[in-house]
Amino acid sequence: MTTPLTVDADPTSFLFEPATTALLVIDMQRDFVEPGGFGETLGNDVSRLRGVIAPLQRTLAATRAAGVMVIHTREGHLPDLSDCPPAKLERGRPSMRIGDLGPNGRILVRGEHGHGIIDELAPVDGEPVIDKPGKGAFYRTELAAMLSAAGITSLVVTGVTTEVCVHTTVREANDRGYECLVLSDCVGSYFPEFQAAGLAMISAQGGIFGWVAPSSAYISALSVLATPAR
Repeated sequence: MTTPLTVDADPTSFLFEPATTALLVIDMQRDFVEPGGFGETLGNDVSRLRGVIAPLQRTLAATRAAGVMVIHTREGHLPDLSDCPPAKLERGRPSMRIGDLGPNGRILVRGEHGHGIIDELAPVDGEPVIDKPGKGAFYRTELAAMLSAAGITSLVVTGVTTEVCVHTTVREANDRGYECLVLSDCVGSYFPEFQAAGLAMISAQGGIFGWVAPSSAYISALSVLATPAR
């Protein structure tokens, strides 16, 4: 057993073993982050999520260099929408519904261009991509079995949106016994007030759902694993 790495986090230091940790990159898809996707059809300013990209690129680079497992998720549905419950399909008043044809193909349908992860954060060979029909990454997916098989006990969570898919996943992970660190500048919301409240709720009451830290603190912790240049 190696000495755990330490991240300066809220409410207390977050300790983790790189070998038993995975970085989750949640739903960094064109349909949420780029114009013409589902996020915009709901009336949201998708540019608010763009600020996540640069710090997440740095985080991914440091995580890969350290040999820490990386897992990506995508929210979306089968082409016949058989895995999309009516309550989800009909909720709200978007200009286009899930399954409708948009600029990037059918909205939130697996295999369409909009369903794909943005180029700036594309998975590399060997990084699993979990397709999920719901908000949480554990619901009707192979994530739990994958984490168990890899011996993962800690999750570093990033992606969008903070108050929806990120929060749902962290809460699910907490119930399953995982220690979760949410990187504050690597998660984003269309609503600034939801971003602030969502992060505060995770670390409240002594870390009721987990820990929160900027990506720079996590990257600094990983730096001790960097291989010296020759």
